[in-house]
Amino acid sequence: MKLLRLKLNDSFRSLHNGFEVDFLNEFYKSRAWDFMPYCLVGKNGCGKSNILELLAAIFYHIECIYLTNKPDGFDGEGELEKVHTGGFFAESCTPDAFEIEYLIPVPWKINKDDQPTDHNKIFEREETAHIQIIKKRKKAPIIKCLNKQRFDTENKLTLLNRREVKEILPDFVVGYSSGENEILSLPFFKMRFLNYDEYVNALREETGYSQPEGRFVYIDTQLSQAVFLTNFLMQEEKLLKPIYNTIGIEAITQFRIIINQDIKISKFQYLEKGVIEDGESDYNQSFELTELLKTKDISARDLMAIDKLQCCSTTQFFDSETNTLYLDYLIDRDIRDNNGEILQDQQGVQVGLSEMKKAFRAHFDNDPFALFRALQILLTLNLYDVSTETKVEVYMSESLYVNETVPILSSDKRIMRFKDFTVKKKGAVNEILSKSLSDGEHQFLHAMGICLLFKDSNSLFLLDEPETHFNPEWRAQFISTLKECLRQSSNQNMRDILLSSHSPFIISDSIEDNVLIFKRNKDKMITVERPDFNTFGASVNRITMDIFERDNTIGDLANSSVENFEIRHKNGEDPKELIKEINNTLGESVEKTILINRVKGFI
Repeated sequence: MKLLRLKLNDSFRSLHNGFEVDFLNEFYKSRAWDFMPYCLVGKNGCGKSNILELLAAIFYHIECIYLTNKPDGFDGEGELEKVHTGGFFAESCTPDAFEIEYLIPVPWKINKDDQPTDHNKIFEREETAHIQIIKKRKKAPIIKCLNKQRFDTENKLTLLNRREVKEILPDFVVGYSSGENEILSLPFFKMRFLNYDEYVNALREETGYSQPEGRFVYIDTQLSQAVFLTNFLMQEEKLLKPIYNTIGIEAITQFRIIINQDIKISKFQYLEKGVIEDGESDYNQSFELTELLKTKDISARDLMAIDKLQCCSTTQFFDSETNTLYLDYLIDRDIRDNNGEILQDQQGVQVGLSEMKKAFRAHFDNDPFALFRALQILLTLNLYDVSTETKVEVYMSESLYVNETVPILSSDKRIMRFKDFTVKKKGAVNEILSKSLSDGEHQFLHAMGICLLFKDSNSLFLLDEPETHFNPEWRAQFISTLKECLRQSSNQNMRDILLSSHSPFIISDSIEDNVLIFKRNKDKMITVERPDFNTFGASVNRITMDIFERDNTIGDLANSSVENFEIRHKNGEDPKELIKEINNTLGESVEKTILINRVKGFI
């Protein structure tokens, strides 16, 4: 997808009623398929992160309207403000009035095929739908395809029906924050509970389960390990090289997956004081929580997630006392030729590929996303201990502290966890635990890894300051590495990436039309504008001065020393002695050069 326009007709966080931003303008619409991340910049507190939070809130609201699988009691009953029961209403949103427009590829034969499509659907490259969503106060959003007649000449209506809406939403909304951005993570946090309830309902109704219906994916510590592992085992090496070469990763050498199969949930629920509660979970009246992820018939051809993980493991052990499954994976090294490339036969088949990688690719259909989904579902089941009452509170809450109401399970009580996750790094004598990587290394793996994993989808990426722990060299490499990760081989997809940043290096790798500068005007209202100069290839100093309004290239303490030398020069101190002291005191900088030229009388 590619965003075109966003307008607020209600206030949201620090953004005022009437705030509007244009994304892809008419001049650049022909480049909608290109790699063009938006860089949201400005001083702290200028509202740039609020745009990410706003987009997450809007698409979460639309998602909740059109989800098929929602827990009992999630939707409110009756009319808004005349309710029989509280809950989610399509007519009520934070913010409660907005307009958004975007482009998204149109599935071939849209409106002609009633079958839902998956995340690998095929698109005609030039065919894009112009989607408009308008929500007025206390009204449900109206969703239209403004150019629908291009694809459906028999239907003159631009208003989309339920099935069509589900087709033209982004495949995924992917969130990542380097810090504790509770506002951005809130809708993703709620969606995890919806995913959990969807799974449990499928378990109770014995309908089977393949993947979550929800499109929201937020990369936290647990899920980032799944992303790292999935990419290493399933992606082509050429796609991983830009990431691994930067941080010196050679290989993942081993890991363990522990699956707790001792947790039971009741087959039945009952209504108690308006709240749906679980019944007794004794042996005859309960399901084991991971039951849907295992094949009951050992002769069945279609293996489930846990079966596939077992088939790929080097060794496995089931502790019958605790009903815990231990899966150990020792990853053999790739066999390489004299050029350091994975050994290939005459037909180009990678015969030197690690046997462990071959096993995972065979059992998960050579689809990285299939492995990620399996791990994601298992990690989602770690929410089993949250009470129904707490979940209702989470669903309805707008509090920034709602995460704190959810208990964090100790590792031994989780349904699924990773352990003994070790990597080989260049220059390191011994293997190290992945947890031993620095904050910057983790951040680089997380930010790049999620973009690589979701590259073949029409998704919206919301990255909040993904480079805060990077050194200057990595910041300078961020955009170019990201571009390499998102390079597509066959599928043609349209992704939009919005990232907030304070890094001049990232701005220097962005064209000015994709740099959005957030400021507060004299009335303390937030405004957004584009730079008035070509940012692509511009110097860090120029960007720092023009965008961040920082005239000095040195720190304030050092600058005060420069000012002190200037005062002493004006007071008539000997120039030669003063220059000698300046050279002994200050390092090389523009400010020092100007100061010395001033003392010498050149300026």
